[in-house]
Amino acid sequence: MVEKFLEYMRHEKNMSPLTVARYGDDLNDFRQFFEAIDDHLSWETIDQDIVRGWVEHMMDKGHAATSVNRRLSALRSFYRFALKRALVSKNPAHLVKGPKKAKPLPKFVKETDMDRLIDNEELWGDSYKEVLARTLIILLYETGIRKAELIGLNDADIDFRQCTIKVTGKRNKQRIVPFGNELRDALTAYIEKRDRETTRQTEGLLLSAQGQRLSPSFVTKAVRDSLGKVTTMQKRSPHVLRHTYATALLNHGAGIESVKQLLGHQSLSTTEIYTHTTFEQLKRVYKQAHPRA
Repeated sequence: MVEKFLEYMRHEKNMSPLTVARYGDDLNDFRQFFEAIDDHLSWETIDQDIVRGWVEHMMDKGHAATSVNRRLSALRSFYRFALKRALVSKNPAHLVKGPKKAKPLPKFVKETDMDRLIDNEELWGDSYKEVLARTLIILLYETGIRKAELIGLNDADIDFRQCTIKVTGKRNKQRIVPFGNELRDALTAYIEKRDRETTRQTEGLLLSAQGQRLSPSFVTKAVRDSLGKVTTMQKRSPHVLRHTYATALLNHGAGIESVKQLLGHQSLSTTEIYTHTTFEQLKRVYKQAHPRA
């Protein structure tokens, strides 16, 4: 029965030899599993509990969710083939759900690294480009705004008296984000330098040396180069600073609903991924600090 299926995959579905071999290995793995349970079992007598047991067996052995789901998909394909040709009377894999793929935790920069980057004057020059880059870093870290939101900021969006920024997010939805004295001072110094050294071509807040709004590639490179001064982490993007902002807020006691509003998320479930990050930190602290951990 299995050989018929593999021939079908090979000749009628035109699958590559490697893919066909992988299907064969997956089905052979399942056969070995159910025969170890009861050598009287066969492809025709398998039920859903056996298939679920196989999924659990693979997870217990440490297989990744993607690997388990691929093998389960191969088994479903086999039974669909066999059912259509009346080789079996049911498809026991049809309703068996595979494990959910683990969502990768957001990458973020450690607070100590951000402090070192922002506070160490020796890491920054006094050229327009360097002052712009430092201001850009502080702005992203202190507000958590997206790259596109940053590029779209105008001078009129900054309220220096209230220390707030009006941010226009996705679907033109606006929100107000507060900021601290450090960003206020950085923006004030930057704007003075910008107005002295550039000829403004737009109402944008952050401008290139030519007086134009920043390009997405400029922002990405500025962040990557700046973070490279204090961390060797591979992913160094504007969105990593957004993750860093959210993680820092939660680590210092901010409520998740407040963080959701500050980030401009539509759904609380989008924000909740950051609680997993902070919980991972808590687990590390526990293991390091508790005598019986």
